[in-house]
Amino acid sequence: MARIPYADPTRPETAALAERIVAERGEILHLYAMLLHSPPVAEGWLTFLTAIRQRCDLPGALRELVIVQVAHLNGARYEAEQHVPIALREGVSRAQLDALPDWRAADVFDPRERAVLAYCDAMTREIHVPPAVFAALRAQCDPRTIVELTATIGAYNMVSRFLEAIGIDSADDISVSKEPSR
Repeated sequence: MARIPYADPTRPETAALAERIVAERGEILHLYAMLLHSPPVAEGWLTFLTAIRQRCDLPGALRELVIVQVAHLNGARYEAEQHVPIALREGVSRAQLDALPDWRAADVFDPRERAVLAYCDAMTREIHVPPAVFAALRAQCDPRTIVELTATIGAYNMVSRFLEAIGIDSADDISVSKEPSR
């Protein structure tokens, strides 16, 4: 259960942004219902994550593979719940998703996916990526892919940390809260 109530998306200062969120995401998810306590943060978050998910050239399967791996590494259940269905639609196999906890021992990933997962693990767990991990990634990906992959991994580490710090859960009732934002 979330540690603070979800924001009221019908407040005058958030109504237009809430409409934009619905237009871009289909609904106001728990994450955005919380972010709406701060309209500038919610707007920046929406713009940034829309760029990551919808405007980059990074293949959808690689994008979702690292998003789900970040969720797994950070214990961010909500993030995984949101992205596993997307990953499957983007072409990540159920076998690959199931193998993520011990991906190094699995035979369901090609060399590019292995390099990407090693990079994701290093960025998430160690922050400082070892030269050998980066060299393996560089052998598989061009500079634009590396930049977009790095931004995606960094962004979803931010997402998972926000979700877990505040305790956002998909089972929470996000009906309109009347508690004022501060």
